Amino acid sequence: MQYRTHHRKLYSTLCLLSAAVMLLIANPVCGQQQKPKKKRPPFRWVNKLKQELPGVQHAIFRSPSMKVDVGYCIYLPPQYNDPQNRTERFPVVYYLHGGRPGSETKSVRLVQHIHKQISAGKVTPMIYVFVNGGPVSHYNMPDREHAMGEDVFVKELIPHIDATYRTIAARKGRAIEGFSQGGRGTTRIMFKYPERFCSAAPGGAGHATEKRISEQNGRESANLVFVKGDNTYDLARKYAKHPEPALRILIHVGTKGFNYQNNLAYMEFLKSLKIPFEQLIVPDVPHSAVQIYEKEGLKIMQFHADNFRRAGQKT
Repeated sequence: MQYRTHHRKLYSTLCLLSAAVMLLIANPVCGQQQKPKKKRPPFRWVNKLKQELPGVQHAIFRSPSMKVDVGYCIYLPPQYNDPQNRTERFPVVYYLHGGRPGSETKSVRLVQHIHKQISAGKVTPMIYVFVNGGPVSHYNMPDREHAMGEDVFVKELIPHIDATYRTIAARKGRAIEGFSQGGRGTTRIMFKYPERFCSAAPGGAGHATEKRISEQNGRESANLVFVKGDNTYDLARKYAKHPEPALRILIHVGTKGFNYQNNLAYMEFLKSLKIPFEQLIVPDVPHSAVQIYEKEGLKIMQFHADNFRRAGQKT
């Protein structure tokens, strides 16, 4: 009897040891000390552009409200510097980066695809401005110092760009686009300021988070609370009551992106409000603006170009 009991205990111990060995084989980091996550670099309103890209300049302007320098990256198409045509004005696409905190260099590598299409004559020339979204990207945070990212963009950067470069300084020559956190910012800002943009292309936005913010009176988390109503759901409801001027909207997302399903849900929400939009669903692409531009960037650019043309014909 004692022998059998001892045998059963020994057998159980061996089974547990075998299972532990198999777990270690399947997951080599199990039992090892996890590497600490890399700390995010501190937020800066001015960030150095470390890569050379065709037509791209890094520039700085002085924020009138904050009294600090703010950086931005700007892409000027080859036609801008044509010595034969020094008076031509160009439409502008303002691109809002993803992630937090802000940096004007985060999305600038998209220029590789933008420049290729413009240089090949596949789309009319446009200026692209890459925005620094502030400490909480593209949101105003009035309870924090120097954290009014949305106002710095809409009320200060846009007038600076129009005063400094040969832009079409009107709604008919202005578009807004962004991906992920920038898609959230694009959606909110296009509904708040439809009189400023004739074209809007939000991509891969985290609308599930925005829905939660709406339902929790502005609270995203315990430490992050926005102004009540400043989210993609409440602002769409407000715009739907007075949809003027009419926005042309292109929602783009990859089918393998983690925000794919909540983008589909948001599109159904816009349909329920009778807000018209177009959609660009990119198969087999993850949550990546670069990969979307590799596959379908030309369609997004052509969408803006068509809106510039239409808006120009109305004036």
